[in-house]
Amino acid sequence: MTPDSYYELIDDHRYKPTIHAGGAWSTDEQHFSPLGGLVAHAIDRHRAARPDDGLVLSRISYDILGRLALDECEIEVETVRPGRTIELLEAVVRIADRPVVRARAWFLSGHDTSAVAGGSDDRLTSPESLASWPMSEVWPGGYIASLDVRPVTPPRPGRATVWLSTPLDLVAGVPVSPLASYLALVDTANGIAVRQPPTAWIFPNVDLTVHLHRRPRGAWTGLDTTVTFGPSGQGLTSTVLHDVDGPVGHAQQILTVRPASGA
Repeated sequence: MTPDSYYELIDDHRYKPTIHAGGAWSTDEQHFSPLGGLVAHAIDRHRAARPDDGLVLSRISYDILGRLALDECEIEVETVRPGRTIELLEAVVRIADRPVVRARAWFLSGHDTSAVAGGSDDRLTSPESLASWPMSEVWPGGYIASLDVRPVTPPRPGRATVWLSTPLDLVAGVPVSPLASYLALVDTANGIAVRQPPTAWIFPNVDLTVHLHRRPRGAWTGLDTTVTFGPSGQGLTSTVLHDVDGPVGHAQQILTVRPASGA
């Protein structure tokens, strides 16, 4: 029977990826996007083991250290900088006992600042009124095939604005926070506005950093994305993150850009 989740729980710290976690650059690897959400879930579980302190996730950064084999992974979380108003956590993902991802998450104290809140409140067109786009025509892999992708305008090289959702659970049979589910789709940004065909050029990201100024809500992740290639093998994918109420933060991904072998 085909699984209806990206991961299955093995024990408190270990997870098994399903076929839906299959990568876009190589289908026998994990796509980083659901793994990023899984790391956020592991951080949630670490914090849930103690009384609620009112801190909220404000930044999470991931460094991708190597190949993400489509195999069992273990996630360990530790508190690096404890505090009542500011806290820093670190998570390490291991596959076959080798660290493949290191993530750090800053939590800040929550207060009612609605009286002084301000910034862009431009909302994207509602996803409910948009048609789905077959992203699998551009990218292979189980993860991409699992998505409902709805462009706000037709994607063009280096520029796209889309909504993403998925019918799949992040972890089978396990409650997952809306924030972890939201973050599980953010890394997709690097694939929605390709500047060059991935059959001719490869441009994987080696990191992902997400800054949030408020908690996203709803089942849709909005990505307003620009991709830039520099002249010396580097690139940058920059995204304004949205939910149905408007912008919630930003994401950045640094890219290594080079010709595909045989191209």
